[in-house]
Amino acid sequence: MSLPATATPLAHRPIEIAQETPFYVATTGIGSRPQCSLKYDDTFLVIDNHGDIGASEGGPDGLFHNDTRYLSRLELTINDFEPLLLGCNVRDDNSVLTVDLTNPDLYRDKKIVLHKDTLHILRTTFLWRGTAFQRIGIRNHGSHPVPLRLALRFDSDFADLFEVRGLKRERRGTATRTLVQGRQVMLNYHGLDAVTRRSAILFDPPPMKLNAGEASYECELAPGEITRIFVAVGCDTLEDIKTPFSRALIGAHRERRAVAADMATVESSNVLLNEVLCRSAADLAMLLTETPHGRYPYAGIPWYSTTFGRDGIITALQMLWFDPKVARGVLRRLAHFQAKTVDPAADAQPGKILHEMRAGEMAALGEVPFRLYYGTVDATPLYVVLAGAYLDRTGDLTTIKELWSSIEAALNWIDRYGDMDGDGFLEYRRATDQGLANQGWKDSFDAIFRADGSLVEGDVALAEVQGYVFAAKRAAARCARRMGLEARAAKLEQQADELARRFEDAFWCPELRSYALALDGDKKPCRVQASNAGQVLFSGIASPERAAMVADTLLGPQFFSGWGIRTVAKGAARYNPMSYHNGSVWPHDNALIALGFARYGLKSAVTQLFKGLFDAATYMELLRLPELFCGFKRQPSRGPTLYPVACSPQAWASATPFTLIEAALGLEFDPVNREIRLRNPRLPEFIDDVLLRNLQLGDACADLRIRRVKGEVALDIVRTRGKMQVSIVLSA
Repeated sequence: MSLPATATPLAHRPIEIAQETPFYVATTGIGSRPQCSLKYDDTFLVIDNHGDIGASEGGPDGLFHNDTRYLSRLELTINDFEPLLLGCNVRDDNSVLTVDLTNPDLYRDKKIVLHKDTLHILRTTFLWRGTAFQRIGIRNHGSHPVPLRLALRFDSDFADLFEVRGLKRERRGTATRTLVQGRQVMLNYHGLDAVTRRSAILFDPPPMKLNAGEASYECELAPGEITRIFVAVGCDTLEDIKTPFSRALIGAHRERRAVAADMATVESSNVLLNEVLCRSAADLAMLLTETPHGRYPYAGIPWYSTTFGRDGIITALQMLWFDPKVARGVLRRLAHFQAKTVDPAADAQPGKILHEMRAGEMAALGEVPFRLYYGTVDATPLYVVLAGAYLDRTGDLTTIKELWSSIEAALNWIDRYGDMDGDGFLEYRRATDQGLANQGWKDSFDAIFRADGSLVEGDVALAEVQGYVFAAKRAAARCARRMGLEARAAKLEQQADELARRFEDAFWCPELRSYALALDGDKKPCRVQASNAGQVLFSGIASPERAAMVADTLLGPQFFSGWGIRTVAKGAARYNPMSYHNGSVWPHDNALIALGFARYGLKSAVTQLFKGLFDAATYMELLRLPELFCGFKRQPSRGPTLYPVACSPQAWASATPFTLIEAALGLEFDPVNREIRLRNPRLPEFIDDVLLRNLQLGDACADLRIRRVKGEVALDIVRTRGKMQVSIVLSA
């Protein structure tokens, strides 16, 4: 094929040099087998649908603890064959993975010696207290005895999570292995950070042969006979691996139930929606992690199973209506790690809220800057927003008084360090050439750009971040007024009003019918249609007239894919429906936008988003909304296109269905007047009624049913305990 006369040969065309930070999750291929995830506090397991680890190249599978992979291989063979998959199921509460396998046809000297489907192999796996437990049961369903040789190959590379993500290291620590009493192997790694990490692997019964990489058993299985083998892998623990399988399983179930016990629940007339909600609730319960400061929602598996400031805050905001205790844990933990000094390497200044923390070897050595890393511009105002929302939801003034110095420190950071040029807007610029170049929620290197596609430089003011500051000042004012600090409250309200006026003047772009994505380092608006404008509505900083125009724009064909609102409008310079932040669909982004629509009374827009995301969830594995998916236009009889390295589950994606319920029903809580209100409630067309159980307000509780009756919404108070009122509020 010849090139057109005007074409430039490919080899000579200029290309854009990738500027992505080295902390990017590399997409070089994925494992050939589908993978499942389990988590218990700071330990998580990514395992394939055969119950193996490491059987296929390229996947992020393994047993991870504190950002380190403690087990990189666990493969089962029987009579030297790889079992055939029958089925794989994760228990509804995410506590247990069960895998059903069988044997293929086995031949010897061209004659069949074992027919397929003779052996049933059942692998049951769960996590509890830093230990992975697996039971392997084998039953002979044939009419003749079957000689068996079972082998389990195991290994640990003790790779830092960032190595698993694709980073290369010039030096690593040293590994050693020891056998203990013929049934236990210790895999040890002496890191360059002077920390020794240990994987203790226990086999029960003791294998006939055991070395540093394989355990094997031999027996003859009579017709109908079953044999079982138990494997426990402990991460830096030697005691819990000795707990019997059944006792550990009971403990895991009991503790999982305790996490979800106080949550409100939702049941609707739509059976499929109920399944989506059950999966979301189970994912949130799994991601909630016990910390010294309370339960904290870790961001996602596999890449973000740790404390993230922004993710934890937004997830807590989404969960606030049905489990407000999560917000208290988030606030206390982030207050504890709030920056106290100026530290350019960590991008920290006094009062700033944490972006991310890591416990692995590379973070300890400074090979990645995330041991305690503060490179986020939005977590600090969102922290204050959460504090105010928590008080509004619970009336818990004691906790707010406990946190007030931290709240004031965050406000001081916003005004002093976050606005270095004094123009009244909150901006970011990374303190060193390490860390994240972009520090809003869209933090990939190419996410913030001008209309011509050029990337921004200098001090960048994001549109939604100014909204967060507005909401933070309003939230802090409400807190101050509850504490009797009237002068402080009045000043904060004045600052919020002034910011709103400046924001409208600087960010509104009439030709876009939307707000600019950002102001660049020269204070010029980036005239790009982006979903950030929807989160402007979430904060309440937009005028009602412009909010309606933004909503109309976001629901137009350039933005709305049929599944949800894209991060960037189709036609923008860097639009790419397969990108991380420039054309994809993020469920949590849509959830916050839905709350923004509800704030301005745009309930038809809320139900449109609800329908799109619900439909998307029905196509997803386990009915689980992932971190993001591609922004291609919805096609008939086809589901959404997946994004290859999206976390699933991801906390704020898991919370999204509940946020959509909140936005549609207009749920409001008034602990001072002991009242629950439904403001302009609207049920989407695929729901006829919804039952909310265990809605708590102080020491009172209610079960409410909301029904569609002749096109209107009716409220039934099914049950109440304690003193409270429930009402529907219809407003223009």
